[in-house]
Amino acid sequence: MYGYLDRFLVFLQTERRASTRTVEEYQKDIFGGIDFFTRALAVADESLQPQHITPVLMRRYLSNLAGRGLSRNSLLRKIAAWRSFFRFLCREGVLKDNPLRKIASPRRQMRLPRVLYQAEAKRLVEAPDATDPLRLRDRAMLEVLYAAGIRIAEITGLNIGDVDLSGGYVRVFGKGAKERMVPLGDYALKALQTYLRHGRPRLLKRDTGRFEEALFLNRAGLRLSPRGLRNIVKAYAVKAGLMGRVSPHTLRHSFATHLLDGGADLRVVQDLLGHVRISTTQVYTHLSKERLKKVYEKTHPRA
Repeated sequence: MYGYLDRFLVFLQTERRASTRTVEEYQKDIFGGIDFFTRALAVADESLQPQHITPVLMRRYLSNLAGRGLSRNSLLRKIAAWRSFFRFLCREGVLKDNPLRKIASPRRQMRLPRVLYQAEAKRLVEAPDATDPLRLRDRAMLEVLYAAGIRIAEITGLNIGDVDLSGGYVRVFGKGAKERMVPLGDYALKALQTYLRHGRPRLLKRDTGRFEEALFLNRAGLRLSPRGLRNIVKAYAVKAGLMGRVSPHTLRHSFATHLLDGGADLRVVQDLLGHVRISTTQVYTHLSKERLKKVYEKTHPRA
């Protein structure tokens, strides 16, 4: 089973162009399933074969996960990992049928994402108020996150050549290596220009003999990692006095919601976010309605 899993993970990385985080999550979810199946069948790990996993056994596994109090969305993620793995095994001729094909998935739990109000977003992006190289980088990153609404992996994957300052665009490679051009506002462009002129050259370690094409660099002069970005946003959220959990994705959610609040067309927001399905973008329309309702209840004298 582990040999098939290794081939599947390579397939995700090379053909599906899945992110490192997605590959790690799929590996973790499938490992957890293998542990359950080996215990249920009383066989050693190395003896487990894909043919041993029947629909009945898969239902027992999913029932066990639900009984342990796993959230519906977490359960759906594990189902997606195994469904994708089984499809790969069918494609490779290892299995004739997908054990999950006749098993219905539970409906996804609707959970509205955290969104900052415009004043909060302004406080966050303006929190880096110094002019040393790291603060110039941080200001540019936060401005780009809010101006373009791009994902964590997308912004940390940006290279120098992906930014068109004169045209006011950034080239983004999203999920599945799909390319899209996203416009940048004046604040983001100004912050980027300042960082590229006065910040990035001082972060770049020229004495290493290595050319680093990444747009955003860490202290060592190398590409900033997604974890590093999360820590930076978290620190500035505290500095800005924002309550609750704030992540880079919070600015993506805020970007989409503020566009819709301002009257942007849903299809335009879908293209800017890089969503394949319009249904994924529609969560922000629900969010906008909820925000309007809260403002109404808070401000109207007879609400």
